Amino acid sequence: MKKLFWILLLFSFNQSFAQLSASDNKRVENLMKKMTLEEKIGQLNQYTGNFLADTPVITAEFKNEDIRNGRVGAILNVKGVKNTRGLQELAMQSRLKIPLLFGNDVLHGLHLIFPIPLAEAASWDLKAIQKSARIAGTESSAYGNHWVFEPMVDIARDPRWGRVMEGAGEDPYLGSLIAAARVKGFQGEKLGDTDAVMATAKHFVAYGAAIGGRDYNTVDMSLPELWNIYLPPFKAAADAGVTAFMNSFNSLNGIPTTGNKYLVREILKGKWNFKGIVVSDWGSVGDMIAHGYVKDDEGAALSAIIAGCDIDMEDQIYKKQLPKLVEEGKIPMKLIDEAVKRILIKKFELGLFDDPFRFANNEREKNVINNPDNIKAARDIAKKSIVLLKNENQLLPLSKDIKTIALIGPHIKSVRENLGFWSTWWPDDSARIISQYQGIKNKVSANTRLLYAKGCEVNDTSTSGFAEAINIAKQSAVVIMSVGEQFDMSGESRSRSDIDIPGVQEELIKAIYATGKPVIVMINAGRPLVFNWTADHVPAILYTWWLGTEAGGAIADVLFGDYNPSGKLPITFPRSIGQIPIYYNHQSTGKPPYNDSVAYYRTGYMDLMQNPKFPFGYGLSYTQFKYSDLELSKSKIKPGEILHVKLNVTNSGKYAGEEVVQLYIHDKVASLVRPIKELKDFQKIFLNPGETKFILFNITKEKLSFYNEKLEFVAEPGDFDIMIGSSSADIRLHSSFELLNQ
Repeated sequence: MKKLFWILLLFSFNQSFAQLSASDNKRVENLMKKMTLEEKIGQLNQYTGNFLADTPVITAEFKNEDIRNGRVGAILNVKGVKNTRGLQELAMQSRLKIPLLFGNDVLHGLHLIFPIPLAEAASWDLKAIQKSARIAGTESSAYGNHWVFEPMVDIARDPRWGRVMEGAGEDPYLGSLIAAARVKGFQGEKLGDTDAVMATAKHFVAYGAAIGGRDYNTVDMSLPELWNIYLPPFKAAADAGVTAFMNSFNSLNGIPTTGNKYLVREILKGKWNFKGIVVSDWGSVGDMIAHGYVKDDEGAALSAIIAGCDIDMEDQIYKKQLPKLVEEGKIPMKLIDEAVKRILIKKFELGLFDDPFRFANNEREKNVINNPDNIKAARDIAKKSIVLLKNENQLLPLSKDIKTIALIGPHIKSVRENLGFWSTWWPDDSARIISQYQGIKNKVSANTRLLYAKGCEVNDTSTSGFAEAINIAKQSAVVIMSVGEQFDMSGESRSRSDIDIPGVQEELIKAIYATGKPVIVMINAGRPLVFNWTADHVPAILYTWWLGTEAGGAIADVLFGDYNPSGKLPITFPRSIGQIPIYYNHQSTGKPPYNDSVAYYRTGYMDLMQNPKFPFGYGLSYTQFKYSDLELSKSKIKPGEILHVKLNVTNSGKYAGEEVVQLYIHDKVASLVRPIKELKDFQKIFLNPGETKFILFNITKEKLSFYNEKLEFVAEPGDFDIMIGSSSADIRLHSSFELLNQ
C-alpha cells in the first residue's frame, strides 16, 4: 500500500508539468542537472530580512552566508530597491547564480495605502478593487519585490477574529469574485512584466473558521461545508491564474493544513491542477510539533514536503532536515525535484535568470511614489468603501456653507490610524496622509468655522475631555464625531472577545447627543463593532473602516455630497457578542425562529432579537431606488438552459447615485439542507434622479449547483426561490421556478 502511494504521488508530479512550455521545461531541467542536493533544498528555504531597516536587511550573518552559497531561494520583509539589489548581488556570488525571489505582505498597498480589504469589499466594485491591487502590485515591483502574500481570501463569519479585516467577509460568491479581481490586479497582464508581481492565495484553508474567533485556533467542519463555503474563493483564485498558495496556521479536522495531503496534494495540486508554488505561513512547518501532529523537526519536514508544501518560510526545518531524509530514503529525490521545479519555473517566468536585477530600478522606484493618478484611484475606492448605516431626516449630506461645525473624537485628527493594520509607516507619511480634520477643512467654505475637541482616547477610561467636547458641541450647528478602534486592534493575533466600541467613546457620544445638536458619527474599525445605543439614537452614522492614505478626502467627499455613498456590508453586524457567529446564509432548522411563533419549540435566544443589527448587503444612499417589473423567461428550465431574470430599477429620489442590485436564490428541497438564501449575482448601477435601468441576470446550472454529501457538484431538480433586493434582508421582488430533471 505504501509503495502504491509513492507511485501515484510521483505520477502526479509528472502530470503537474505536462502542460508547461517546452523551453521553460528544458531550461529548468538543464539547471537542475547541475544542482547538488544542498542547492536544491536551498530553493525551498525562505528567510526574513528586516523590513524596517535601511541596512543591513539581514540581521543574522549565517543568512548572508547561506545566500552566497546557494542555500536560500527566497527572502521576505526587505524594503526597497537598494536592499533587494544588495541581497541579489550576494546570490550572484553563488556557484550557479540562481536569483532570489523577494516577497512581502502588501495587504492593501505598500507606499500608497488603500482601504483595508474588508472595506474594499464593501464597495462591491470589482473594477475598483482590481485597480487597487494593480497599483499595489506596480508599487511593490518598483520597490524590488517579485511576490506579494496576497490576497487573503478566507471566508470569515466571526468578527471577533482579528484577521476578518484582511478578507472579503462572509459570502463565498462575493469573496470568489473579489479573490479573482485582486489576483488579476496584482499579476497584471502577465508574469514577467516589470509592473506585475506573483500573487498568493491565503490561507489554505478554513483559517477564518477558527473556533471562537481565536486566531490560530482549531477548525472542525464537514467536508460539504468546506467545499461549499470555504474552498470557492481559493478555486476562483486558482482559476484566475494565481501564482502561489500559502498554508494556514490552523488544523482542519485534526490535521494541520501545512501537513494535509488531502488539501494540497489531492485538491490543490490534483483536482485543481495547480502548477504554482505552495509556501508555508511563518513557522507553520514547525507549528505541527506544537499541534502534537509530529514529534520533532524531522517529522515536521517529512509531513510538510509529502503534503505538498514547497517552501518553508523562516523555520529552517527543510534546510536542516530534508538532506538526511533524502539520504536515508525516507523521501524520494523526485519529491524534492518537484518542489524545486515549481520555484525555478516562476523565476524563469519572471525573467530573473535573464536579468536578476530587472526589478531593481532606482529611477522606477522614484517615479512610482506619489503618482497623481494612483492617489486619485485610492481616493475613489476609499469613498466607495464607506457604508451609510443611518440617515434620519436626510441629515446628510451637509452643506459646505454651514456656519460652525464641531469635530469631536479621537480619530478626527488621527494620521497613523487611517492606515489600519498591515500597513507600513513611511518617513513622509505624516505629510501625505489626509486626516479627517484636514479633509473636512479642505471641503467647507472659507466662512465655515471648525471647532475641535478630542473628547477621549480610543481605549481608556478617562472622561476628563468630555467637558471641552460638550462645550464646543453647544456652539455648533452640527457635530461630526469620529470614533472606533486603534489601527492595531484588528489584524493578526488581534482577536477580541469584546467588540463593543472601545473605552468610553460611546459614553462620549451619549454626552454629545444630550446637547440636542444634530450628531453624525463615523466609525473607524477593521471589523464589525457592536454599538447599539449609537445605532438606536444618533441620526446619522457612517461606517468608515480604515480607508488608507486618502481617508480624509474620501470621507469629506461623502459627508458633503460630492459622492453619494454606495457601500454595502460584506459581513453581518451583530446586535450582541452572544449572537456570534451570525451570518445571512445560514441553513433552515426544523423549528421556527423564536420571535415568529408561540409554540414551545423555538430556535434562537429568549432574551435577544434574532435578526442582526445590520444585515449582509445593507447600505443606504442619499437617494432612493424603486424595484419593479420582475419577469422570468420561463417558469421551468432544463439543466442545460439559462434562466433570464429581468427587472427595472428606478432612482426615485433627488440625488444621483449607485445601487447594488442583489440576487439571491433558495434551493427549497435538496439532498443536503441548503441555506435560506445565497447570493448568486449582483450588479452595481449608476442612476440619475428619475432614471430607470433595465437589469438582466442569467441563472445557469452552475449557480444552482452545490457539493452534495459525496462532494459531487450537482444541481438537483426541484423548486427554487429567486429574491432580488437592496440587501439580504431587504428583498424587493420575489419569484420562483422549477429545475427539471432533464
